[in-house]
Amino acid sequence: MSQTWEKQEGNEGILTITIPSEELDTALDAAFKKVSKDVSLPGFRKGKVPRQMFEKRFGVESLYQDALDILLPENYAKAIEEADINPVAQPSVDVEQIEKGKDVILKATVTVEPEVKLGEYKGLEGEEIDRDVTDEEIDHQIDHITTEYSDLVVKEEGTVENGDIATIDFHGFVDGEAFEGGHAHDYELEIGSDSFIPGFEEQMVGMEIGEEKDVNVTFPEEYHAEELAGKEAVFQVKVSALKQKETPELTDEFVSELEGYEANTVDELKAELAEQIKKQKEENYEVALKESLVSQAADNAEIDVPDAMVDTETDRMLQEFEANLSQQGLNLELYTQLSGQDENALRDQMKEDALKRVRTNLTLRQIADEENIEVTDEDVDNEVNRLAEQFGMPAEDVKKALGDATMIKEDVKLQKALDLLVDNRKQAE
Repeated sequence: MSQTWEKQEGNEGILTITIPSEELDTALDAAFKKVSKDVSLPGFRKGKVPRQMFEKRFGVESLYQDALDILLPENYAKAIEEADINPVAQPSVDVEQIEKGKDVILKATVTVEPEVKLGEYKGLEGEEIDRDVTDEEIDHQIDHITTEYSDLVVKEEGTVENGDIATIDFHGFVDGEAFEGGHAHDYELEIGSDSFIPGFEEQMVGMEIGEEKDVNVTFPEEYHAEELAGKEAVFQVKVSALKQKETPELTDEFVSELEGYEANTVDELKAELAEQIKKQKEENYEVALKESLVSQAADNAEIDVPDAMVDTETDRMLQEFEANLSQQGLNLELYTQLSGQDENALRDQMKEDALKRVRTNLTLRQIADEENIEVTDEDVDNEVNRLAEQFGMPAEDVKKALGDATMIKEDVKLQKALDLLVDNRKQAE
């Protein structure tokens, strides 16, 4: 096999692959063995037709496609390795010549990874965020804890307030007509949760137990049910019962009984929460800093990203989205029904982020090449151990799940490039 690579404009090129006639003969033999199993001619049993009779009846040309299917995968892989190119999509292959006794000549139109011309990537100014912990943030966490331990208590009298759980009956009408899904009996709604149509819960505040009221709302323009989107509606609402959350008093005794905390007093809890908030802020800062720096570096780079790479990354993002849905007990089909968006709409929404991901990865890889960043076996082992700790798996199981270390090496290389951006950023004065 021999090859020639001719780069064209943009990210495409022509890869000419020449395969010796001897390889074609071998492939034709294999193709005949494959197809002859199902061939029968008068005077011959099925699968027993001689090669000469087969070619006389059907022609050797009938074997060419099966022979190409045998020849192309291995020879294409060798050709791109010799040409030192990195295809990002399946090639379009034209057969220039295929004839028994002659070399096979194939011309493949190949979309390759784009060249990256780096701009400024050192001395960039990273995003700064406030990492100090405030009393308000600690109090917010405490409110969250006490709310988790709240009890629901029946309100015998009084009116609907934010935070109450109202048991209601409702019937919805658009243009005087009831619509599907617009009614319920003994429905429990947390007031202030914003789980209903905008304006619905706010109009219920102040209603008394047993009171009936018309609630006027307008469905959002992007509402999942197209027949209701943007429409004005009237809901006949009756409050049949009310419950309110009764939060426990924050005392040392309450703190000492909390699960998941080491604190035994209110002061100790506040100190523990302050440490947790600070740690989270530091992690958020690190993430925000890296995102800011790599985004600037990618913006400064010149990259003509092929559509094929964006499509591939969009596919990957959609798979990640489906995996997240499955963890919530949903699937893509059910999600599209609930959201009113089909898969094409989801893909369109993801494409901008997909393009950003591709530009980011290409930029980091080019930085790694420019800076001669290398990944050692120790680096790989450290990453495997980190993943093992993160997922609660033995390191050997992580290695088996990932197969060879190529993916880990690539991830570590990009991470090292990110660290380089951080180490070389413009320091705040």
